[in-house]
Amino acid sequence: MSTGQADEFTEVLLVEEFPSYQDKKLGTMARAALWLISVVGEGEIFTKAQLREAFPDVAQIDRRVRDLRDHGWRIDTSRDDPELLQQEQRFVIRGADVWIPGKSKAPKHKASLTPAQRAKVLHDDNHLCRSCGIGAGEAYEDGGGVELAKLNVSRRKVIHSTGAYEYQPITECKRCGTGGGPDREVDLGALLELVESLSPLEQRLFAKWIEADQRSFSPLEKVWGIYRTLPQQSRAAVAETIDEMTG
Repeated sequence: MSTGQADEFTEVLLVEEFPSYQDKKLGTMARAALWLISVVGEGEIFTKAQLREAFPDVAQIDRRVRDLRDHGWRIDTSRDDPELLQQEQRFVIRGADVWIPGKSKAPKHKASLTPAQRAKVLHDDNHLCRSCGIGAGEAYEDGGGVELAKLNVSRRKVIHSTGAYEYQPITECKRCGTGGGPDREVDLGALLELVESLSPLEQRLFAKWIEADQRSFSPLEKVWGIYRTLPQQSRAAVAETIDEMTG
């Protein structure tokens, strides 16, 4: 086999083949997933009207698409992405291959939280976003205007040192929830290894942060936090100014 033939053969192997979303032998959720992959495409927008047109025989196709989120599929609405219109949704990223037998089994985190459970999560998290630390109603300190934080309860995948994992409820602001999505996860075993590698002094300092459930940022860290959000032209202007100050 020549080099050109080998490259062509490799390309053929890399092309995934999927069942047809029109195959009614498959479950409705599986068909919806295949429609998103084959017709819409990751990163693209679709409307409820287009979805219902593709599945005129399914009465609750909207619900089946929502169910995909419990299998790692990220599908944003106008609540998640301000750029979307109310009738629009964006297929952000594909999750489990739910058309394969066994893959469509409902995960452990499927059950919704009750209002009392949601209130407990918010209380346990001190009403702070566990990604950026902002509180409800506080303004973001990134120079991005007067946007005030809104807190939601989402779920995060936690991998234990044994390799087993579970989805645990966590408080996040709307901005972090939109940016992270459902695929965000934390390796608890790896974190504990990092803690063990700290010096005794660093471990004591870390313990104080845990007890207070917060750490204060120095002026330098705050400036850096704003700087890293700037567009390239603005970063270059800041760098030039710093060069003049320190030159």
